[in-house]
Formats: sequence, structure tokens, C-alpha cells
Amino acid sequence: MSALPHSLQLVKPREIFIRGITKDGRTFRPSDWSERLAGLMARFRPAGQGTKEAHLGYSPYCVPTLVEGVRCLVVSESLRDVEPMAFDFLMNFARDNQLDVFEACLTDLAEEEAEVSDLQVARDALQRVFQAA
Repeated sequence: MSALPHSLQLVKPREIFIRGITKDGRTFRPSDWSERLAGLMARFRPAGQGTKEAHLGYSPYCVPTLVEGVRCLVVSESLRDVEPMAFDFLMNFARDNQLDVFEACLTDLAEEEAEVSDLQVARDALQRVFQAA
């Protein structure tokens, strides 16, 4: 984790988007791959957010989403600080399965807005990245 208190962090960590489309343009199977991986990562949470029911929801470091009908997994770079092996596992999974991987940094929102609309922000950012590619 970062050595700075949350209130002093100036830049939100980058987010890495793993898109469920292979390098040759095929849809990755099984269709629920992003939910399965996010479920595996559910235990990794910021300090103080771990509860007995943590396994019932996704970690804020690894969130599945659907963008333009394509399943994606949004991975926060902060996961590398919390559990490097989990982060490496996800990056190796994407590489081994030849999935599209894009990086983004979403820094233009206030923290309150980010908490409320993280999923929509991730979708919008991913759409901008795909349009630019």
C-alpha cells in the first residue's frame, strides 16, 4: 500500500482493462470469465474494508464490467501493492490467453463521484481508449 495517507494521495492509480477479445478478434470463453476472476480476487481489499462477508462482493481492485457487449475486467494498479502475486496472476492470465490489455488513469473525478459511479467511469474510459486505438 501507499505510504501516504489517502487524503494526501494526488493521483489515482492507473486502471488496467483486460478486454474479453483475443488478439485474433475472437470472443474469449467461457462467457463469465471476468466474474470468475473478480470472484477469486474478492478477498483483496483496502485496509479496514475486510469483513466476514467480503467474499460476497467484488474487490475494488478488480471489477468485472460489460462495455459495448464485451466482457472486461478492470484491475487497479493498487492491487500490485496489496498483493503482487495476484496482480501478476491477472496480467499473466491476459497474456497467456492473448487478451487485449489497455491502461488508463482516471484522475478527473472527485472521490465522492468515483465511489458512486466507478463502473460507469470505467466503461466510459474504456470506450475512449477503444476509439483512440
